[in-house]
Amino acid sequence: MRILLLAPQPFFQNRGTPIAVRLLTEELVGMGHMVDLLVFAEGEDIIIPHARIIRIAPLPGLRGIQPGFSCKKLCCDVLMFFKAFRLMCWRRYDEIHAVEESVFIALALKKIFAVPYVYDMDSSLSQQLTDRYACLTRIASLLEWFEKKAVCCSNGVVAVCRSLEEMARGFAPNKPILRLEDISLLQPTTEDCENIRKEYALSGKVIMYVGNLEPYQGIDLLLESFALLDNDKVEATLVIIGGSVSDQQRYQKKCRALGIDDRVVFLGPRPVDRLGGYLRQADILVSPRIHGNNTPMKIYSYLDSGRPLLATRLPTHTQVLDDSTAMLAAPEPAAFAQAMTTLLVDAEKRHQLTAAAAVLVEKEFSRSAFHRKLVEFYEQLEETLIYTRHCA
Repeated sequence: MRILLLAPQPFFQNRGTPIAVRLLTEELVGMGHMVDLLVFAEGEDIIIPHARIIRIAPLPGLRGIQPGFSCKKLCCDVLMFFKAFRLMCWRRYDEIHAVEESVFIALALKKIFAVPYVYDMDSSLSQQLTDRYACLTRIASLLEWFEKKAVCCSNGVVAVCRSLEEMARGFAPNKPILRLEDISLLQPTTEDCENIRKEYALSGKVIMYVGNLEPYQGIDLLLESFALLDNDKVEATLVIIGGSVSDQQRYQKKCRALGIDDRVVFLGPRPVDRLGGYLRQADILVSPRIHGNNTPMKIYSYLDSGRPLLATRLPTHTQVLDDSTAMLAAPEPAAFAQAMTTLLVDAEKRHQLTAAAAVLVEKEFSRSAFHRKLVEFYEQLEETLIYTRHCA
């Protein structure tokens, strides 16, 4: 098929959704489809063999776009609609594959050009907005109606986690729906990774967090929990990788207020292709996320790292993790601190969790599993398209 893939993000950047979009594009062209990937103007230029990367116009002021809703992102979405409209006029596509909010662009294009679309559901847009802007809770039902409309008018839905799959099935029980989780990003590398223990003179155990420092990630919970850690039982340093300079400065200020600034190290962003080298320097890995219903992409790399994982006992984690593969704790400082202490001092528990995690990754979250699931779903879509055209 000839596919127009709409990805409303800066591309390429070494963060969650752009990484997932690159993987999806590589798999689609590997299956023999012709893919035009439409993205924002901002981002690193990369080459994906047999795929064409197309960008919206690079207007002044539309740079530095962060994850989540923003006026800049909304302006880029408008530009994406007009660019996609022109592409639809120039070329004949068999299908549109729409990521996140670009599904509403795909819905409009379907009305105009009668081209079906797949909704790539990476998050609940209605929940994302109401979580970020409390004032929107008054129109939550209206936002959910738009989300339901996007699902019902699609040819199928690709949901990134179980909770989104269940939401989509609730909207449209008879719609083809694929649950396609992210996969581990760890890869073999011959490049040396900095020795953080040596570079920063760390002593004792190392607790590590990797990811952006947005409020929904639970960094406040992590720092408050670390401040409660029982130093008589275990000596530890918290290492935080990722985040913008302004976010790091904000949380460094909080560390000083909590009296833990001498035991917390902010490394800033590091290359994804060296992620495994950093994760393996930790004694435990943490995911303190407190909001959202999609599973953080880092979870799959955490599970694949050979290091034990501590996460909040919330659906964002428990739809993938259970007590056999991770230490789960209530999302409040005392409980999270207690779980942190337990995992640091119990070597047998750490070994049990990492062994179970390795089995889970190989079965469900490897690249081969991703490929198998996507091929089966697209074969089903192609059969539906062929049948529809035959009937027409």
